Amino acid sequence: MAKTRTPAEFSLLYQKLAGELARVIKGQEEVIRFLVLSLLSDGHVLLEGFPGLGKTLLANAMSRLIGADFKRIQFTPDLMPVDIIGTTVFNYEKNDFTVKKGPVFTNFLLADEINRTPAKTQAALLEAMQERQVTIDGVKYPLDDPFITIATQNPIELEGTYPLPEAELDRFLCKLRLTYPAADEEKQVLAMYRDGFDSSNLEAAGLKPVCSKSAFNTFTYSLAAVRVEDSILNYIFEIVEATRKTPGVEVGASPRGGIALLKLARSLAAIRGREFVVPDDVKDACLPALRHRLILESSAELEGSTPDDFVALVLASVKVPR
Repeated sequence: MAKTRTPAEFSLLYQKLAGELARVIKGQEEVIRFLVLSLLSDGHVLLEGFPGLGKTLLANAMSRLIGADFKRIQFTPDLMPVDIIGTTVFNYEKNDFTVKKGPVFTNFLLADEINRTPAKTQAALLEAMQERQVTIDGVKYPLDDPFITIATQNPIELEGTYPLPEAELDRFLCKLRLTYPAADEEKQVLAMYRDGFDSSNLEAAGLKPVCSKSAFNTFTYSLAAVRVEDSILNYIFEIVEATRKTPGVEVGASPRGGIALLKLARSLAAIRGREFVVPDDVKDACLPALRHRLILESSAELEGSTPDDFVALVLASVKVPR
């Protein structure tokens, strides 16, 4: 029987993982925080940022810290669904068809530059991300446990990108945006590389696993011990419902968005030393949990508004429970 983890143990593992990531990633504290929390909550993560900000390095480093299998797919315009999930091939020795499994059969899947490929290929991940299985020639194949997708994408304004389908966006627990580091942090990055740091050789950089695969699987369930009062649950519901009624928003957050908000709020409470969720936990989780689930009306986009603006507007309009 698997060991039952406590919120305190969850918090301790979070501190170890975040501390190790901070050694190789400078100036992305909030991104590191929610990346680690999302993975410990068994959720998929979408990382967005301009080239050169460390998205791929962050995903590579995170996968190395957990003793689990890791595979990477470089998404390109000519990538096909079978290149992701696999296909059946004829085996001449056995005179029969055999299944050649794709790179999706792993624990941590890095979908690098996922929006460089058309929607048809992006959709190959829908079943895998939601049901932890894939279907090849009508036969269902379960994926390993855990199965977590860390996808990176460039801003859609860049040339050669395709918007992600709404159904796929909704399957990411959170969307994190990487920004340019502050001046002193960027100087630290330069100093690291001057002193011999090599992002392609993280083992030489001293980055070692801090948690086994079997232990990692037990931490998700520790969040069930973090209490959520009815008033907080209602607060989460009202926030999600308000995203559907706010003028300027064409499509608001789905019920899956409310579940993501609940998971992240519980995770934040745990690392803050509490076994109960407070309104500030919900507020702090709103942007990463909801920003990618809102579709704005064209008039709002023409005015330069962003989903982040509307998430802030919703938070300001919903009454905070006492």
